[in-house]
Amino acid sequence: MALTRGLASSLCLSVFLFSFTFLFWGTSVEGNPNYRDALAKSILFFQGQRSGRLPGGQEMSWRFTSGLSDGSFANVDLSGGYYDAGDNVKFNFPMAFTTTMLSWATLEYGRKMGPEVGNARAAIRWATDYLLKCATATPGRLYVGVGDPNTDHKCWERPEDMDTARSVYWVSSSSPGSDVAGETAAALAAASMVFRKADPKYARLLLSTAKNVMQFAMQYRGAYSDSLGSAVCPFYCSYSGYKDELLWGATWLLRATHDVSYFNFIQSLGANDATDLFSWDNKYAGARVLLSRNALVENDKAFERFRQQAEDFICHILPNSPSSSTQYTQGGLMYKLGESNLQYVTSITFLLTTYGKYMSASRHTFNCESLYVTANTLKALAKKQASRSLSIQIADFLVDYILGENPLKMSYMVGYGAYYPKRIHHRGSSIPSVAIHPQSFGCDGGFQPFFYTANPNPNVLTGAVVGGPNQNDGYPDDRKDYSHSEPATYINAAIVGPLAYFAGSHTN
Repeated sequence: MALTRGLASSLCLSVFLFSFTFLFWGTSVEGNPNYRDALAKSILFFQGQRSGRLPGGQEMSWRFTSGLSDGSFANVDLSGGYYDAGDNVKFNFPMAFTTTMLSWATLEYGRKMGPEVGNARAAIRWATDYLLKCATATPGRLYVGVGDPNTDHKCWERPEDMDTARSVYWVSSSSPGSDVAGETAAALAAASMVFRKADPKYARLLLSTAKNVMQFAMQYRGAYSDSLGSAVCPFYCSYSGYKDELLWGATWLLRATHDVSYFNFIQSLGANDATDLFSWDNKYAGARVLLSRNALVENDKAFERFRQQAEDFICHILPNSPSSSTQYTQGGLMYKLGESNLQYVTSITFLLTTYGKYMSASRHTFNCESLYVTANTLKALAKKQASRSLSIQIADFLVDYILGENPLKMSYMVGYGAYYPKRIHHRGSSIPSVAIHPQSFGCDGGFQPFFYTANPNPNVLTGAVVGGPNQNDGYPDDRKDYSHSEPATYINAAIVGPLAYFAGSHTN
């Protein structure tokens, strides 16, 4: 978007961008990431996380069918869905967030995905088919996970060999879970819009189920962590509480239905907590950015407070903002928390590009006190392209860092570029495929020959984005160091949108 506030504003933005680039790199870095290739691989990754009966067109050929008896402990069919990360458990809380983010990416950037839009829909549907089972298999229950995480995490075995208890977990009126239910409703509602034209009947089923699940979340209040305890904690505790998921779920249902009752519910929540995070656990910032679309794109003044909250969040992210509360490494990477930091980078990058998109559509700008912010300010931070003009220089930065423009010249996406993580913390990737070794290794059989070895993983989990480097831009490439070397569905789901935006905006 062209600058519109004269020379003073232009100088302010230029000085900001120059200092940002110089601070982290010293000199400009030439680069030409292939965003379309990275986009294709980021979506292909989800095939490596599939549970259930794999289809004939499975491209990730080292994976095979698994978990067909999931749900049998409760006499229901809960096969399908995704393993969350490098283990063999199905945690619905992060899986539903993954589904919501993939759906949001497809809604915002589907036109820029080219031939990958079909693969994105397939990745979404693999999750929603499972989530529909979880929401409808037993009246009064929402199933929220399969597999005992405490026993699973003591094993190092392929999903095809699982011999641990496939325990089944659910929430109900007497054991509520407004957080996981709100996120599930968000996922189904967002996905319903993805399939509205491609499969109208399926879209109607998704939306009607989303409404029912959201009603359950609103009516029976409580955190699923309190109801399920060690089955979900400390793995995916709802640390931020459940109010953010009620806001998030209602926001997605408002967008899918335009039913004013959801707006009234949002108003009644009083969900005004300030935040500088966005993740599978904390949805406040995401909901506010989505609600801001009504203020910016639809020019609806009733949503102004959400626009202000979204911009307050962004002011806590931008590195030269007077109100910034976000640390950046010397190499320029946003650094939020030590464990799996890239999950926050990809999720926040999605919000930067998407809010920038809304700003561009409305020719909107704002200020973080003395810092003047345009749409290009946000897009350039998300990408990083220091060789380009200063006017498009800050959602660029972070994507390019992940793809290899960083001090180590390492791509943190497996299979992308010449230099990427080879020893990721992932059971299926690290143990020889069933195609090569059909005999089961058993629970303990994978540790000594495969977990502890310094050899690269035999199976390439193409497209997987790992937890990422440490606060000093270092990366040891050690599968024992799970906080940096483990991939996860919610890391990848959030980067799909920014990659689609840049793939559709640049010629590779």
